[in-house]
Amino acid sequence: MNEITPTVGLIILISGFITYKGFKKEHFFDKYKFWMGKILNSKEYVRLVSSGFLHVNWNHFIFNMLTLFFFGLLLEVELGAVWFVLLYFVSMVGGDLFAILFRKNDLDYMAVGASGAISGVVFASIALFPGMKMGLLFLPIMIPSWAFGLLYVAYTIFGIKSRKDNIGHEAHLGGGITGMSLAILYSPQVLETNLIPVLLILLPTVSFFIYSQLSKNTKTPTFIRKISKSDPYKNLTLDEKYNAIRADKQKEIDQLLDKINNKGMQSLSRSEKQRLEELSK
Repeated sequence: MNEITPTVGLIILISGFITYKGFKKEHFFDKYKFWMGKILNSKEYVRLVSSGFLHVNWNHFIFNMLTLFFFGLLLEVELGAVWFVLLYFVSMVGGDLFAILFRKNDLDYMAVGASGAISGVVFASIALFPGMKMGLLFLPIMIPSWAFGLLYVAYTIFGIKSRKDNIGHEAHLGGGITGMSLAILYSPQVLETNLIPVLLILLPTVSFFIYSQLSKNTKTPTFIRKISKSDPYKNLTLDEKYNAIRADKQKEIDQLLDKINNKGMQSLSRSEKQRLEELSK
């Protein structure tokens, strides 16, 4: 297929317009980006969708829209416009909800981008066309789509565990699994014809999610863990608690910076350096 479908084209145009407006107006960008504190405390749920139309820069936008172009054309023809739009937006929200589950204690967490929705489109394509060949970025290697999906799941799980970059791995993984689930709902026979590829992707993801939630091994910030035993903020409103936690966090940063100013960077212990890095994100 070499012609863009109306639905994919419209999504790209709307995303481009909103992204451009976000670049030009900082207030607009701040009002509609994904912001954990604003969503959980102020119940600004519109951010679950609006953030999917904003991007950090044009490179971010172009990469997402190119991926949507290549995978969306085939998928929309297979699903039809209504199911495709449903899958796109539900995957977008599903990715954000996944991020909330993993980062709900990090009220300063912010993100933008259509990556959750795009991952849903990609993983839905993998479920429906597991033998489709996909290329690895910058490498002249083509692999089956199910193998790409498995590698991507491993990469996102590592990213969630390590948190060494600013990529929203949680939204990517959540959006991808949401998209794959909707593709299976649309075409249940996939579980007969493509059962093994689907299980290879779903089982590691579901296992990781259950393990992380049960073990609470999601790297909850230290200051949250400290107050969880005897919460001094329990009588505060959500907004008051949010502001109090931010103030405590800033106080901890200031104490570490004062130590650096007085005694140098080498005066920090390894745990203090790690903590400063966590607080600076």
